[in-house]
Amino acid sequence: MANLNSPLQRINDFDAALCLLFNRQSRNLYVRHLFRLTSRLGDGIFWYTLMALLLYRFQQQALPAVLHMLAVGLIATLIYKLIKKHTLRPRPFNVHPSIICAGKTLDQFSFPSGHTMHAVSFSIISTYYFPGLAWLVIPFAALVALSRPVLGLHYPTDVLAGIALGAAIASASLLCI
Repeated sequence: MANLNSPLQRINDFDAALCLLFNRQSRNLYVRHLFRLTSRLGDGIFWYTLMALLLYRFQQQALPAVLHMLAVGLIATLIYKLIKKHTLRPRPFNVHPSIICAGKTLDQFSFPSGHTMHAVSFSIISTYYFPGLAWLVIPFAALVALSRPVLGLHYPTDVLAGIALGAAIASASLLCI
């Protein structure tokens, strides 16, 4: 009889191996500092600063974008907390001794990556209203996503789920305007 868990186990093994490959990059002091800074800014500092700067620069014209970003952020947070509450996937560094935690966690569980979910959703919304921001927010969102496995905080599949969920939330919100 075939082992029904075999394909899932292979995916988990590949996910852990890929996470370790990313995480090894954090042994380099400069890489670790870059991604720690990116992760810290991705906690919300970057996005709230961007919203404040948009309001300062474009005043009333930026209000719909900022309110949209805040609404999407709230929805993403609720979805993120609901999913984490039900999946309870431990963080990679808690499961695999070879994966080093090189950053700070905001909570105990790994799936999905909330940092990535917010970065993707905020990038989509901000570039919808202000396409000229793409040069700034898309690379930053990519760095946030990369920071998660590099720092040992998330598996690559957590990041992919964050990308998919963030894109879905932002896209669905754009259909409502």
